[in-house]
Amino acid sequence: MTRLEQQMQFILEVDKLKNITRQTYIADGSRKEDDAEHSWHLALMCILLSEYANEKIDVLKTVAMVLIHDIVEIDAGDTYAYDELGNQSKRERETAAADRIFDLLPYDQAAYVKELWEEFESGETPEAKFANTLDKCQPALLNDKSGGRSWREHEVKESQIKNRNADTFKGSDKLWNYVRNIIEKNTRNGNIKADGYEDEIHRII
Repeated sequence: MTRLEQQMQFILEVDKLKNITRQTYIADGSRKEDDAEHSWHLALMCILLSEYANEKIDVLKTVAMVLIHDIVEIDAGDTYAYDELGNQSKRERETAAADRIFDLLPYDQAAYVKELWEEFESGETPEAKFANTLDKCQPALLNDKSGGRSWREHEVKESQIKNRNADTFKGSDKLWNYVRNIIEKNTRNGNIKADGYEDEIHRII
């Protein structure tokens, strides 16, 4: 294939991202969002909220990062954040997917996209830290707006959310503080299970 043909093959392949359904509902709670919608939302958030990054970031690079970060789910599927069994094999499944899908591109672009994906996964650069903060904050915003629907359906506990978000502040203290208030509010109103209550029951028993 020519370079252009390879690029077009990749572009058509990633259209499949529109069929990967996530567990988070869109803001009005009418249906679950798909991976393409999630990635677009993160890209827009990056453009609008980059001023709140803890460190100076390359905005265009970070936009590219959030646009490609879930492409591997075309093969690997969406692994729910609190699915303990699914998360055990997540890395293996997603690495195999990255090799197949990104290698559809010409060599130089395949190498660039793979490197960008690995950078996001490592979460060590300013761009990766901010991208991961957006990736963690966006579902909380949608969950709150939809009345905590996904949290309630999966009976998510406060400790699970706090453990998952242990590093979220590294990309943006400002955004994490905003979302932390959302989490605390939804714990108070019962959309998120408060572990303290359960721990007290177990202690009494």
